[in-house]
Amino acid sequence: MSLLHKALASLGIGAATVDTKLEKADYTGGEVIHGEVQIRGGNVDQQIDAIYLTVYTNYKREFNDTEIMAKGVIEKVQVTEPLTIKANENKVIPFSFTLPIDTPVTIGKTQVWINTHLDIDNAIDPKDKDYINVHPSLLVADILEELSNLGFRLREVECEQASLRLQNRYPFVQEFEFVPTSGSFRSHLDELEIIFLSQTPDYVEGIMQIDRKVRGLGSLLSEALEMDESFVRFTIRKSDVPTLRGTLQKLITKYV
Repeated sequence: MSLLHKALASLGIGAATVDTKLEKADYTGGEVIHGEVQIRGGNVDQQIDAIYLTVYTNYKREFNDTEIMAKGVIEKVQVTEPLTIKANENKVIPFSFTLPIDTPVTIGKTQVWINTHLDIDNAIDPKDKDYINVHPSLLVADILEELSNLGFRLREVECEQASLRLQNRYPFVQEFEFVPTSGSFRSHLDELEIIFLSQTPDYVEGIMQIDRKVRGLGSLLSEALEMDESFVRFTIRKSDVPTLRGTLQKLITKYV
């Protein structure tokens, strides 16, 4: 009977199961995530080589001239060393790890989730999937707020495959697309796009794409040649926050 149970467990029938419980569902980039992995043994004892928690997000990429959705790894954490889960045994394993500060923000089409994976040799590995809400880091939140105060409305946010020039830690970047709906930029710009390339608690580096409005024949020609777009690298530091609105206004105005 034991041999049959082992054979069935290797196919995932009567095998150990896993359920990850997070302390909460909402996090800010750079925050510590606390939780516990709950494992329930199946019909037979099983050796678990490792337990991994992997943070994923979804992003668009090109494959054979077709746009598809892919998943990218944000962080991978090993929770335990090898252990044995006995038949019908319940184990609770607490964990904590820091959510990377540059984790994509879950706005628009962007999703972030934590996948729990039990590594069991010669068996179908038990898994669990938990979605979380990710809020921007403090500096990014300040930038987004001040852009809103300057009359920009956030129109779309999504993760896209990064060009080789922009690839850093991840194979994708998250793009924030704004349109001016009020204020001094409404009559001068079509849209504003921002990519945050790197972040720490003290500074944010990014690229801003400023798309000017078409005016006259010369501007029509510029737009046709995609010369109406300016790409600007910027760095915002924590010390810039008190004058952040003016800094952003000056930066954008320079390319209007």
